[in-house]
Amino acid sequence: MQVAIPLFPRFTALDAIGPYEVLQRIPDVEVIFVGHRRGEVRADNGMLGVLCDAQFNELTAPDVLVVPGGVGTRTLLDDAELLDWVRKAHTHTRFTASVCTGSLLLAAAGLLDGLTATTHWSAVELLEHLGARYVEQRVVEHLSQRIVTSAGVSSGIDMALRLVELLADADTACAIQLLIEYDPQPPFDCGSLTKAGEDVRRRAAQLRR
Repeated sequence: MQVAIPLFPRFTALDAIGPYEVLQRIPDVEVIFVGHRRGEVRADNGMLGVLCDAQFNELTAPDVLVVPGGVGTRTLLDDAELLDWVRKAHTHTRFTASVCTGSLLLAAAGLLDGLTATTHWSAVELLEHLGARYVEQRVVEHLSQRIVTSAGVSSGIDMALRLVELLADADTACAIQLLIEYDPQPPFDCGSLTKAGEDVRRRAAQLRR
């Protein structure tokens, strides 16, 4: 089984690496980072580089597609090569998924027209402008359409564990959750807009790239 994760300049690292860490643990799964060209792609802050091992035209029929987000998605909303590849890949996938603002690319490709979906809280207006209907959930599923979207950054791990359950079974998903010791106990309870006060929101806005 092949899992394709497209990379692009200024992607958010955990959007791609979180699902990678989960999905690569399914037996007989190959996770392939793919892009416009082979070679290194730098994450949003420029400090981390990840290698693409295939170009889009070399991986046209993945079993699973996971599209990460990041500020780099904004420049790709009219990228014909990427969006055409997403559309064609989706015709073959068992599941097409997104993390964070990766849902903007699914929407720009026309895959979310009229569907509920989620994204990072800062991109809600743009997601709806692109034809989806935002809902404030960590993971949103449309299994008959084979589409799963997840909210900001860390929610990609939740989404990937759900994909493991769908692709394998619940026991395998639970075993992988144990292997990565994913047992969140955050020191602060402010991980969503509904929980964050004005001071936290203001500071978050200052820190956004």
